[in-house]
Amino acid sequence: MNPKKIHIGLIGAGFMAKAHSIAYAGMPMFFWPAPAIPVKKMIVDMNEDIARDAKEKLAFEAYSTDWHDIINDPEIEVVDICTPNNVHAEIAVAAAKAGKHILCEKPLALTPEQAGEMYRAARENGVKTMVAFNYRKTPAVQLAKKYIDEGAIGDILDFRGTYLQDWSAHPDSPLSWRFQKSICGSGALGDIGTHVVDMLRFLVGDFKRVNARTATYIKERPLQSGMTDSLGNLRVDQDTPKKAVDVDDQCMFMIECENGAFGSIEATRNAWGRNNYITFEIHGTKGSIYFNYERRDELQVCFADDASDRRGFRTVYTGPNHPYGDGLWPIPALGIGYTETKIIECYDFFRALQDGTEASPNFRDGYAIELISDAILESAEKREWVDVKEVE
Repeated sequence: MNPKKIHIGLIGAGFMAKAHSIAYAGMPMFFWPAPAIPVKKMIVDMNEDIARDAKEKLAFEAYSTDWHDIINDPEIEVVDICTPNNVHAEIAVAAAKAGKHILCEKPLALTPEQAGEMYRAARENGVKTMVAFNYRKTPAVQLAKKYIDEGAIGDILDFRGTYLQDWSAHPDSPLSWRFQKSICGSGALGDIGTHVVDMLRFLVGDFKRVNARTATYIKERPLQSGMTDSLGNLRVDQDTPKKAVDVDDQCMFMIECENGAFGSIEATRNAWGRNNYITFEIHGTKGSIYFNYERRDELQVCFADDASDRRGFRTVYTGPNHPYGDGLWPIPALGIGYTETKIIECYDFFRALQDGTEASPNFRDGYAIELISDAILESAEKREWVDVKEVE
């Protein structure tokens, strides 16, 4: 068995480049025979020192400071976009016109208009796409989907989700690009809230309308200086200049789905004590499901058909008999980490390339989520229910 080799060009050499590079290396080890063998051909960063270092650290064959070199390289078949949000559209449209398949980090774009352009460019040029909402790839989330599709909890009544972090709760957290609308598009909503939006769409169904509130608690933040203390924390003192924050620190919204189910989602990066607290609870006519990403090997389930003296939430530990289990670890609860979700994401994408099927979530999903996000921000401004536009 000699799987086809597919050459990768990765743009952006930060945190996500590391996650994606590990996934490319690990995917064939976990899922053999692999649908294809990723070859890390070129990595790009505008900073040459960072690009050069990333080439060695992440085991790429070459580096560049110009992303056009990836687009123009005839050997590169997949463009992986791990940049800040404001350049996703330009790169993706160029890649699609060059006939290259695209994996793009979330959120898909700054605006629905950009996302729509990306979606149409990919569709018109016949390239495969994926948006990196990797948390839906967690085996416990996939198991929840299996139960729902089997009818194990009946008709869905409601969904309650959260994504809570505390990394920006301190007022001296520096003003990174994630706090600047011109670069990120939105704050907690686009950065983390969209992950839960994706889970709701995946598990329950499409959005019909939303009613939202947003808040910016820390109105200005110190500019990043690049200086760190002995513990590696960015140094901030009274003389560090500050700049206004123009995105949301928190968003909360109610949802009405097309199928009649209701829901609510809360996302904030100002929740002291919460690290990566992604949760959802789904109630149906025949049972309930609860998931907490910080305990990602576990799915809490309750089925109404259980005898009354045994009814209640119980824990199912994901393992070899559950979704993707045959490619992961042979014993339940050995430990699924962030890396495994990226490996599964990589596997699904390359399997779609091999089979000629659509990857999921793809640019159409990313565009739909941008339309939802736009409705959420409009609702927060108007303080009223707003209908979600449909993908054209």
